[in-house]
Amino acid sequence: MLNDLDLSSITDDRMRELVVRLLNIIETLTADLRNAQAEIQRLRDEINHLKGEQGKPSIKPPTPAPPTDHSSEEERRRPTERVKRGKRDQIVIDRTQPLAVDPAILPPDAEFKGYEEVIVQDVVIRTDNVLFRKEKWYAPSTGQTYCAPLPHGYQGEFGPGVCALVLVFYFASQMTEPKIADWFANVGIRISDGQISNLLIKDHQPFHTEKDAVYQAGLRSSPWQHLDDTKTRLNGQNQHCQVVTNPLHTTFLTTVAKDRLTIVDVLRNGAPRTFRLNDEAFGYLEQAGVSQITRTKLQHLPRDQTVDEETLLAWLATAVPTVGDQTKKWIVDAAAVAAYHAQTEWPVVRLLLCDGALQFTWVTAELALCWVHEGRHYKKLIPVVPAHRELLDTFLRDFWDYYDQLLAYREQPTADERQRLDAAFDALFSRKTGYWDLESGSR
Repeated sequence: MLNDLDLSSITDDRMRELVVRLLNIIETLTADLRNAQAEIQRLRDEINHLKGEQGKPSIKPPTPAPPTDHSSEEERRRPTERVKRGKRDQIVIDRTQPLAVDPAILPPDAEFKGYEEVIVQDVVIRTDNVLFRKEKWYAPSTGQTYCAPLPHGYQGEFGPGVCALVLVFYFASQMTEPKIADWFANVGIRISDGQISNLLIKDHQPFHTEKDAVYQAGLRSSPWQHLDDTKTRLNGQNQHCQVVTNPLHTTFLTTVAKDRLTIVDVLRNGAPRTFRLNDEAFGYLEQAGVSQITRTKLQHLPRDQTVDEETLLAWLATAVPTVGDQTKKWIVDAAAVAAYHAQTEWPVVRLLLCDGALQFTWVTAELALCWVHEGRHYKKLIPVVPAHRELLDTFLRDFWDYYDQLLAYREQPTADERQRLDAAFDALFSRKTGYWDLESGSR
């Protein structure tokens, strides 16, 4: 019956509005029923497990189940028309070799017309084992022996080429340490798995220094940063990989937690935590709903001083010894954010592009919702009315078309382009989309 429903055929405006409301109620009740059924089944399985029985087996339904993957990678990376570019200009010529035609095959009237150039790419893999004969001198007056140093880049028993290839094979090519050892053995280099491990993890302080410099430059390059995290494992423990990026850099940091203090740590590159009680911190506490009595007690603590975590906790143990854990967390978070904004060692990010998680609040002056996370809300909708499904498909298509326009115009759009983007935004995110209110849909 709903498949043939055409709301435009209802001439009475009040009747059409009533039908629209009834259809929206059907969507809401269907979503609530779907969630309730899933919860009931979960509770039934839990009861069966407590009884020593098994839960409901996982059997694929005869009809396709509602999608559980709400990723937007397919829409975000829609294929674009590829324009093949020449690679000749990008190839570095290492040597030039002229090739002559056999004179025996040339007719008597043949004329030389220059050269036809063909570039052939190849790579030469060979050993470069060096026997260094280092001069050694002894001075009786000092009782010391003096040896000539190895050239720059050479240390231990392996040269810079081997060290560089180990890093490339392991990190870029995802080769295991035994496979790397096998590869070197095939070309005549004798190196153990343990030595490869040492080259990967030891004496890399210059890399860490360079990473810190790149991260600091990336934070300083723009007033906004994009921050998201993904689960990872480190030494067998579940942790979080924090990804900080903008068009000029991408930095990865691994953290144990992902709370507000951790976000501040990430933006300060893991520097020792600092805290500061000032007007900004007290403003955050008022927003969080911390009682006036508690805030008054905190007013007696030293203000506008940057201190470490141990000092702050000692202050709180004296000023507010009976405060609850949640209130204490708000106080610590507010003091950490205030100290972050007051410090000058690391650039202070003004706008954070992220999802809607609470740990990102307070940290920056402005927050922006990631486009992919915004699209995830609409992909979670499962309308049962055919007309609503059609409207949702149309909306998602327009949604990602607008995303493509944003990408096309992100480099200093003209006034006309800005006007077109604004008009497309207003049309896309108007309160009502057809007969179905997406804003009040089941999320």
